[in-house]
Amino acid sequence: MIKTNYVSDTARNMKPSGIRKFFDLASGVEGVVSLGVGEPDFVTPWRYREAAINSLEEGYTSYTANAGLIQLREEIASYMSRRFHVNYAPDKQIIVTVGASQAIDIALRAILNPGEEVIVVEPCFVSYAPLVVMAGGKAVSVGTTKESDFKLLPQQLEAAVTPNTKAIMICSPNNPTGSQLSKDDLEALAKIAIKHDLVVLSDEIYAELVYDDDYTSFASIEGMIDRTILISGFSKGFAMTGWRLGFVCANEEISAAMLKIHQYAIMCAPTAAQHAALEALRYGFDYVEDMRRSYLHRRNYLVESFNEIGLTCHKPGGAFYAFPSIESTGMTSEEFAERLLLEEKVAVVPGDVFGLGGEGHIRCSYATSMDQLREAVTRIERFIKKTT
Repeated sequence: MIKTNYVSDTARNMKPSGIRKFFDLASGVEGVVSLGVGEPDFVTPWRYREAAINSLEEGYTSYTANAGLIQLREEIASYMSRRFHVNYAPDKQIIVTVGASQAIDIALRAILNPGEEVIVVEPCFVSYAPLVVMAGGKAVSVGTTKESDFKLLPQQLEAAVTPNTKAIMICSPNNPTGSQLSKDDLEALAKIAIKHDLVVLSDEIYAELVYDDDYTSFASIEGMIDRTILISGFSKGFAMTGWRLGFVCANEEISAAMLKIHQYAIMCAPTAAQHAALEALRYGFDYVEDMRRSYLHRRNYLVESFNEIGLTCHKPGGAFYAFPSIESTGMTSEEFAERLLLEEKVAVVPGDVFGLGGEGHIRCSYATSMDQLREAVTRIERFIKKTT
């Protein structure tokens, strides 16, 4: 009998995604109103889809350059310059990836030596800390709170830095809280990053979905472009989740290291998806604005409704998530989410799965129709009244 342990300790000790657990629970319940899915409810605009179809009909079915179509990288460079005021060389500093998730993966693997620390600002998307561990690093969690609108405070960052800290990972606008860091916030954090010679991984996938203030890219802050790895993509703002297309921008040294990993692990991003993304960047911003305005209307309704029914909720500056507190109910996040699903057939994600600062909250996506949002609020209010 073979007794070899075939599974690595890293994989064995890794917890499954808490988000997936609740998706699986919800899939077995009929009549569910879901506020759990973190993806646009809009179909990818026809113009982008047609560009992909045309590319197939014209025979563009081979590999592209490892870093992606040069035309797409040039368009990304133009987009980053005019929209976010940061300049990257398309031939040396931009890599087209299989979603933003792969961009984060190759970025961490490119910069980390075994045991080096990455400060992970939480609550955050569930993949961040596991990706640090898979890259051989140590994830150091720093929790934010509702009192600061879930923004990382400079003193928190300063206190978390050790001689072994290599990088900090930030997402703004944030998943799951919707919190958005202002230019002043970023400048304060940048001073600490420069002081301690830290790399910043800035996940800016929700940059097109901001509502009340202008968006500032971390890379645009003075002194930060060479030490920022900017991660973005087409899934959220362009409604292209299933296309699995992202991109990463960094200085030449880091980009060259990421490209080597990308070459061996992936080869290149899907060709047809790259043609769709090229069309999106050239002609798609009217669609983006229409979606953004729709999300803004939904955000205002959902946040106001939560506050009215007794679930305190800060107003998210971006993305498409509300993160109301359920502390007034006396339940844990997991208990609240499970009972709400079973008793009222509303699917939300418990906040504790997103790390420190998440307990006592639930993540509710408003990337769904107004009719569904109204029904969800009705059911949640009924649930609260009978349980408190």
